[in-house]
Amino acid sequence: MENKVSHANTIIKNHIIWSMGAGFIPVPIADFFAVTAIQLDMIRQLSRLYDVDFKETQGKAIITSLTGASVARMGAGIFKFIPGVGSVMGGVALAVLSGASTYALGEVFKVHFDKGGTFLDFDVSRIKRMYDEQFEKGKEVAKDLQKQQEKQQKKAEEAEKDPLSRLKELADMKEKGLIDDEEFILLKKKIIADNKG
Repeated sequence: MENKVSHANTIIKNHIIWSMGAGFIPVPIADFFAVTAIQLDMIRQLSRLYDVDFKETQGKAIITSLTGASVARMGAGIFKFIPGVGSVMGGVALAVLSGASTYALGEVFKVHFDKGGTFLDFDVSRIKRMYDEQFEKGKEVAKDLQKQQEKQQKKAEEAEKDPLSRLKELADMKEKGLIDDEEFILLKKKIIADNKG
């Protein structure tokens, strides 16, 4: 049972990340549909995990019922209409809100399926309160995931700038005959000078 919950958490986390990525799509309506498709896929995978017969039409209806009131989510998309800054600011805000919505949906379905529930006994009005609570928690989860991804990206960029890595890459290029001895010496000096300054 614990393994099933752990697997469900992994499914939810992956779909949060994908939803956040969809939040950066520069066209407001397109990002909404992309996030909905990602959320539907998450529900499909959770259904499979808990051996629940997946109902796509009911899944879409539940998503719409639970997330429809998240007017702030669509409101953030309006920022995308502002030239230049709008797509970046709106994308960041929408990415977090999309991630939070996906987290909340995932948690709701995980708990429902874990208790033996199915699509047939899914009571949206009863579950809505839980969704709203999880949505607030999901904002923090999404922000944390965003920070983790930014740290990983920064590490990757720093590794690219790492002089030792650059020197190894340079030696590989020389060995493969892509650069001659003279170019190797010049580029090596440049890497060392860059690292000092």
